[in-house]
Amino acid sequence: MQANENIHSFDAILDAQFGKPGTSERETFEREAEAYCIGQLIHDARKQEKMTQSELAEKVGTNKSYISKIENGSVEPGIGMFYRIIHALGLRVDIVKPVMEI
Repeated sequence: MQANENIHSFDAILDAQFGKPGTSERETFEREAEAYCIGQLIHDARKQEKMTQSELAEKVGTNKSYISKIENGSVEPGIGMFYRIIHALGLRVDIVKPVMEI
């Protein structure tokens, strides 16, 4: 059987494009990717609640532009703002200590 040279692992692609894990480039990419994911979660939850960005902004004491930036992943809210947003959307954050693997 002949190997397909066009198949690459996702880790290899990330390494090539954003550097190896632990490099500043990779850490920047991972931080930006996490901010984008959190923004999308907030966006989806807001839409599910049938709430506009303006309505959410009013509930948490900020402006529509800031909510838009959070949802787009271009800014990361502080922990206080994050919890106000989560609460306004009827969500909660659970902090759980992982069970030790045997």
